Amino acid sequence: MRFTQFAIVLLLITTLVVLGCSSDDSLEIAEGGFLGGTQGIVADFEPFGVEEEGKLTIFNTEAFPIEVTVQNKGEYDTQAGDVVVSLLGPSPEEFSGIASSSLPNAEILDPISELVPEGGEETITFASDATYEGSVSGFVDRTWFGNIEYRYQTYTIVSEVCLKEDLSDSRICDVNGAKTFFVSGAPITVTKVEEDTAGKGIMAVKFTVSNVGGGDVTVPGQEFSATTDKLAFSLDDPEWECKSAGKVNEARLRDGKADIVCKLKEALAENTLSTKQIELTLDYIYRVLIQDTLRIKESAE
Repeated sequence: MRFTQFAIVLLLITTLVVLGCSSDDSLEIAEGGFLGGTQGIVADFEPFGVEEEGKLTIFNTEAFPIEVTVQNKGEYDTQAGDVVVSLLGPSPEEFSGIASSSLPNAEILDPISELVPEGGEETITFASDATYEGSVSGFVDRTWFGNIEYRYQTYTIVSEVCLKEDLSDSRICDVNGAKTFFVSGAPITVTKVEEDTAGKGIMAVKFTVSNVGGGDVTVPGQEFSATTDKLAFSLDDPEWECKSAGKVNEARLRDGKADIVCKLKEALAENTLSTKQIELTLDYIYRVLIQDTLRIKESAE
């Protein structure tokens, strides 16, 4: 009898643990709709030649490919032309067979998802049969750089903003404090969301934004420069106005961070007591640099 009771209790505990784990996993995706992460477009040079002593190596009489594979590791649906890869480094006169030094992606790069966990990818070919035109005595190392610029967006959902005209009413929700939020996978992310009041009946929500991808960022349509570290943003609800350091719908990151504050344009009606979902979209061009070294050996021929 005691054994039977023990077995039943053990079965119940095991069932609760399994259900608890399954519930947590499905809840995260069902509520937020995002897998998350801190990556956007990642890129790598395809091998130029055969690896020898830790370096990709060819003979100076050989032709070799120059290709860059780009992969979408975030949750923005990247369209054709959203990514531009530019070759930098060696002088163009040193190599022949390279038709263009700057090329866009030609295909849609699917975001990561449960069905496509690795994200979409495309290999951009700059040359199939490039050759080195310089002289070689022994060997020469040439380092190729790839400048990757791409359009991207980050989405942040705050599921329950508290709309409370009478702050002394303790029912339904709390205005002041941190809010639960869900953010899409991207190199620019939101690390904190807080709600407060900005006057009687005026709610304010502050988003803390961080550049976690290690690259540069600028507003779509603007060139990168030494003073550029900006992004655009918008809220899906026209009843709110969003600013960052006094500027509407544009933020400048300082030390990789910025605060965006969204306030209700009009005070809440008397006795308003409810919650509402809002979504903030960050829109930007992101830039990263990749590199790889090609060793060119003197041929015995």
